[in-house]
Amino acid sequence: MLEQMGKAAKAASWQLAQLSTNQKNQALHHIADLLEAEIEIILAANQQDMNQARENGMSEALLDRLLLTPERLNAIANDVRQVCRLADPVGQVMDGQWLDSGLQLSRRRVPLGVVGVIYEARPNVTIDVASLCLKTGNAVILRGGKETHHTNQAMVKVIQQALEQNGLPAAAVQAINKPDRELVSELLKMDRYVDMLIPRGGAGLHKLCREQSTIPVITGGIGVCHTFVDQDVNIEKALEIITNAKVQRPSACNSLETLLVHEKIASVFLPVLSHKMKEQGVTLHAGAAAMALLKEGPATVAEVAEEDYCDEWLSLDMNVEIVSDIAHAIDHIRTYGTAHSDAILTESLQQADCFVRQVDSAAVYVNASTRFTDGGQFGLGAEVAVSTQKLHSRGPMGLDTLTTYKWVGYGDYLPRR
Repeated sequence: MLEQMGKAAKAASWQLAQLSTNQKNQALHHIADLLEAEIEIILAANQQDMNQARENGMSEALLDRLLLTPERLNAIANDVRQVCRLADPVGQVMDGQWLDSGLQLSRRRVPLGVVGVIYEARPNVTIDVASLCLKTGNAVILRGGKETHHTNQAMVKVIQQALEQNGLPAAAVQAINKPDRELVSELLKMDRYVDMLIPRGGAGLHKLCREQSTIPVITGGIGVCHTFVDQDVNIEKALEIITNAKVQRPSACNSLETLLVHEKIASVFLPVLSHKMKEQGVTLHAGAAAMALLKEGPATVAEVAEEDYCDEWLSLDMNVEIVSDIAHAIDHIRTYGTAHSDAILTESLQQADCFVRQVDSAAVYVNASTRFTDGGQFGLGAEVAVSTQKLHSRGPMGLDTLTTYKWVGYGDYLPRR
């Protein structure tokens, strides 16, 4: 089955690579319109997945990721329209020069070809990835988790219908519908057809892809994100940012997981934080020193475990740690972070500059929420993933990251000299 999907995707990719920007945008607009027209069918399919997920004991954090509402689906459709408004990178000349030999040489952006994406309980990824790949002339093979089976089927059917109505191959966007894990292992070896693989899921999935894939892999999306509250800080503004980073959507990979507080302000800041987090329903996890100060307020406080620092909560839970200085905070981030998004809250330009220079994450913020690490917020449109590695792409992956380049040389019947 996968062999045939791979062949069809590769064939579709050649056709997509020849499309004009207007042709691609026309297909994308049609997809957005059909998503809204078929909203009842898609939401009914999503409800099937939600019911099954609840029966299987899925956590609230993952249920939130799985859930589609009319508002979320309309937002997804509008994200597709936003991709239409973005500049098409395909065909752009990156740079060029005349060589002494007389050769006119340039680098030109071209599609990657076929992109494979493996993801879990995130139905929005189906549309995000498909729209970005189509805009850049790439075919895509999707493998969503069994939790999103019915939702993905409904969405991919809409996409393929729109493609065919625009004279494009349905095989440009395909989904592996069988939940067999063996198919994932088979997909990892399809380097003959798939040019890049993006896993979006937990640490286990990323490890599997790194160890077994014969296809280049872009890893990321696991966000153990930190915010360091410096001694020189506006407490009221800091609390607003912390609340946003933790509460706005705790199941997102860019939500705050560990708060680091300078010891010189801990006695003042932590009791106030406790009141604020109680209002938001956040459970705090802390060591003995921080716990004593947090319990001066009304928040629910539990003892933190070593493994809590290493994993995403993806829920209304947050670790709180007292650090002696900025060096201690940076060391904690280097030890437990995932190089996703980390922030400092401070009034000191010197401390801010030190933090920015020494924290080696894909996104580093000064007096801003880690929730900004997002393709839409960065002006990239819908993102295909957030990369935490350093080669090819880092941070939110927009259109440019789904292209490569070719060297193009023009001569006047010019032999090599």
